[in-house]
Amino acid sequence: MHIEQNISLKPYNTFGIDVNAKYFISVSNNKELKDVLKLSNYPKKLILGGGSNMLLTKDFDGLAIHVNIKGISVITENSDYVTVKANAGENWHGFVLWCLDHDYGGIENLSLIPGNVGTAPIQNIGAYGVELKDTFESCKAISIDNQSLKTFSKSDCEFGYRNSIFKNDAKGKFIITSVTFKLSKRNHTLHTNYGAITSELDTMGVRTPTIQDVSKAVIAIRERKLPNPKVIGNSGSFFKNPVISTTLFKTLQDNFEDIPSYPISETEVKVPAGWLIEKSGFKGKRFDSYGVHKNQALVLVNYGGAKGEDILKLSQLIQKTVKRLFNISIEAEVNIL
Repeated sequence: MHIEQNISLKPYNTFGIDVNAKYFISVSNNKELKDVLKLSNYPKKLILGGGSNMLLTKDFDGLAIHVNIKGISVITENSDYVTVKANAGENWHGFVLWCLDHDYGGIENLSLIPGNVGTAPIQNIGAYGVELKDTFESCKAISIDNQSLKTFSKSDCEFGYRNSIFKNDAKGKFIITSVTFKLSKRNHTLHTNYGAITSELDTMGVRTPTIQDVSKAVIAIRERKLPNPKVIGNSGSFFKNPVISTTLFKTLQDNFEDIPSYPISETEVKVPAGWLIEKSGFKGKRFDSYGVHKNQALVLVNYGGAKGEDILKLSQLIQKTVKRLFNISIEAEVNIL
């Protein structure tokens, strides 16, 4: 067991924020993870995955543990379905591509989402009408307290919109080590009516799309709208799309006829946070080394050398402005540390 000291966490967060961890270790299997968690002389521990859903605002005076457990395997299959287990350290998009290579369907709409498999259930990642919970079977997680391995079923996870038990009752108590999905092998159900997928497929000249075609369409859309974290530091969507009452929505329509929405129920609608932020005047706005992306107002960016505190203050300014203009509270999707 080799614990390093004073290590920069810049390579371990997609915002590219340069803060240091006093101690650092990368683990590649469950035994190593359990052994590290047993170390009582490091009371403060920070768990790192793909680093795509966090904003680091200061140095960490403790032990940062990078979960780098790899591996993908088929657990069961029949003529129609397959269950596939992916370990926590696998890159999410890499896992999607692996499934597409094997013609396993269900997660193609989630192509190009940054991060690793192990953190995907925490916020129930979703895009273009599909959420992780739609194909989720179970996950295994190690208790930080006693290092026992527990299996969480779909119902155990209490999935909601960008939410799960791991952001609530189980927050800070478990580390997900693997996730199992149930995917289709044939007669795939395609989700092409959300966003611009249909028009993108038309542009591609595709009339009878495959799951691979849907993935290519999603990738093309995302690459146009979202910056590559390897080029410009970001965490993808910084804010959740707020759910508001239909009463408030109708009131807003009186002043903003073009306000978009997606029905949730008879009494609630979801409003795109990106639209609210753009209408508030922040899209493309730059403050020296950080700002709001020019193509997608949901994405806050680090152009290089920005501090986490700067981006946090910008996010708070955006929240206050949206609240003042629309009477809508928008919530950060990323974890702020």
